[in-house]
Amino acid sequence: MKLSFVIPAFNEADSLDQLYKEILENVNDHQYEIVFVDDGSSDGSFKKMQSIAAKDANVKIIQFRKNFGKAAGLQTGFDAVAGDIIFTMDADLQDDPKEIPNFLKKLEEGYDLVTGWKRKRKDPINKTWPSKLANSVMSNSFKLKLHDYNCGFKAYRKEVVDELDIYGEMHRYIPALAHAKGFRVAEIPVNHRKREFGRSKYGAERYFRSFLDLLTVKLVTGFTHSPLYLFGRIGTGFSLSGFIIALYLSIMKLGFGHPLSNRPLLYLATLLIIIGLQFFSIGLLGELIVNQSRKDNKDTKISIKQKINI
Repeated sequence: MKLSFVIPAFNEADSLDQLYKEILENVNDHQYEIVFVDDGSSDGSFKKMQSIAAKDANVKIIQFRKNFGKAAGLQTGFDAVAGDIIFTMDADLQDDPKEIPNFLKKLEEGYDLVTGWKRKRKDPINKTWPSKLANSVMSNSFKLKLHDYNCGFKAYRKEVVDELDIYGEMHRYIPALAHAKGFRVAEIPVNHRKREFGRSKYGAERYFRSFLDLLTVKLVTGFTHSPLYLFGRIGTGFSLSGFIIALYLSIMKLGFGHPLSNRPLLYLATLLIIIGLQFFSIGLLGELIVNQSRKDNKDTKISIKQKINI
């Protein structure tokens, strides 16, 4: 069994040598490859990677022209690996490579993706509390109970990464994307270490981007094959509200003789009905697009585990 390690790095030159050494100490007798993705670093990280690769033919390097973000780094690394099991790790040494055997042991139980849980997280409170809230929202949204969706330390079977396509901030939702495709997802507690070098690369704006990507992931995992279910529900809500208001106004007009010319509710009812019909139209157009796409690609987009005697 060959292990592949995908490690995006942005200005982490001081930690790369130690991280490489610790990985080698914990791969045991497995074949391995390490793919460093230099995400537009300006601190000499690429030179450090070159120095490591010069000593070890199993080390590969991918260099971005500028900083594209963690999701782009992971997806590019996934496209380049050839191992049976793929690990993702942060380059800041907070992920402990001693946990590698524990991930492999959990995968042997039949799981397809194992994600770490930083039970005792060594980060300031301004990062831990928003993270707890986000994990609670994601667990309820995707019906997959995890303590730590965003832990960068994960182990995947090759077939999982082959079916992933991540961008933006969607690396935070990889367990949900895999779960939606039918892969078995598990979580194990991992040792989380204090950052020794550098500083965090994430600011407050990431929470807004993460929220937008949460909506995107919810859409693609729940309504990709049936957009009318989503837009139809929204349209029904708007139109039904409009019809109820219109019915009330009709009763007031016909039963009690109240005039409608000076009733703002009439305009609101009309607006709600029109918005509802527009959402229905969007849903129908989405259904046509999905249907045509399936015919053109001849692809059901269903994740198949195996075929026997076919």
